[in-house]
Amino acid sequence: MDFDFSFYLLAASIVTGIVWGGYLLFLKSKGLTFDEKNEPVLVEYARSFFPIVLIVLLLRSFIAEPFRIPSGSMMPTLLVGDFILVNKFTYGIRLPVINKKIITLNLPERGDIVVFRYPKDPTVDYIKRIVGLPGDKIVYSNKKLTVNDLPIKQISLGRYQGFGQGEDMTGAENLLENLTGVEHNILIRNGTPTVEFVYVVPQGNYFAMGDNRDNSNDSRYWGPVPEANLVGKAFFIWMSWDWQDKGVGFSRIGTLLK
Repeated sequence: MDFDFSFYLLAASIVTGIVWGGYLLFLKSKGLTFDEKNEPVLVEYARSFFPIVLIVLLLRSFIAEPFRIPSGSMMPTLLVGDFILVNKFTYGIRLPVINKKIITLNLPERGDIVVFRYPKDPTVDYIKRIVGLPGDKIVYSNKKLTVNDLPIKQISLGRYQGFGQGEDMTGAENLLENLTGVEHNILIRNGTPTVEFVYVVPQGNYFAMGDNRDNSNDSRYWGPVPEANLVGKAFFIWMSWDWQDKGVGFSRIGTLLK
């Protein structure tokens, strides 16, 4: 069980529901009718907050949940300060708090940008791109990716010009990578050391990497993401705020993620 925001929403829904429902049952047992003018203050607050808290809980648990990007590991696709929405039902319906899947829908695909609970600390949410599916053979050598013996194509787009909190990535090589049909940009810093490996993704797990390849703590260092840790698929930037320049990134608002 995760004691996160969903837990407190669920607890608040239960408490306010019990207070409001208990009061109505009390009135019924006494043969009284409900009158807003005479209801106790506690019941008034419970009646007012219960539907709001319940709706927020249902939306965040089964429809979409907002997240803020805290690091540059997914640059240039996602920048520090981007606020994104994550589709919670893409990969199935899970019960809030206990995260038990009750309905299976789609399976993750290569190229999906996913939010998941960090395997080494499930209280922390990570966001990366899935590059390997169960059973895939992943090779990472000389900063190039190979999936099932198929070299992933990369086209250089020149040097990256960063801005705001991503300015330190200025000068990195910006490449267009075609991940078996999914095109997206990645950043590479030539000359920096990197881990190289050959790895077969276990069943029920996914191999995830950041688009900022030389500045991402991902599956290359701590292993695959279990299917049970998946939270949802990121699909939309609804707000962007540059914490360094203290300004709204209007050009990024409304961006669909791919």
